[in-house]
Amino acid sequence: MNFLIILAGIAGIAMILIAATANKGDRQKKDKDHTPIKARPILTITEQPLFLKLRKALPEYIVLTQVALSAILSSSGQVTRNKLNRYRADFVILDKDLQVLAIIELEDPSHKGPEHKSNDRNSMLKEADYRVIRYTHTPDIDQIRRDFSTIVTSRKPTQSPPSTTPSKRATSAEDSFFDHDF
Repeated sequence: MNFLIILAGIAGIAMILIAATANKGDRQKKDKDHTPIKARPILTITEQPLFLKLRKALPEYIVLTQVALSAILSSSGQVTRNKLNRYRADFVILDKDLQVLAIIELEDPSHKGPEHKSNDRNSMLKEADYRVIRYTHTPDIDQIRRDFSTIVTSRKPTQSPPSTTPSKRATSAEDSFFDHDF
């Protein structure tokens, strides 16, 4: 009987050691998979001047930067949603009703890598009926205004956003959006 107790004790200790070794291997793998996380600028050095010119040329519009395509496109298919999660638009221009007016892409050197498959992005944005303006260099302010005047005049009317609880006074979308305490 003592022999069985000793054998069971040895087996228990062996299982504990095996489990501890396996957990140590998992921790070491996790440590190897983790790389340091570093801050990076939201815009590249070539995108920064375009952002400033867009704001100056289009003061009546909202200029968003580095917008994930998954924020402006949707799909019921998992494969397509996975693609959307990998891409972003350099600039998204919104009108006063917070509707997307246009997507701006600057084809700078950062768009040369495999993560920037322009054809995939182009086809997805086109399928969703977004207007895309591509620049190979930073245009001047007059060029930006000319490009947007064509978009605004050819723009399809958009559906109004769903109404919410009526307020005491009529407000524009901009007023109601920016009057919140976040």
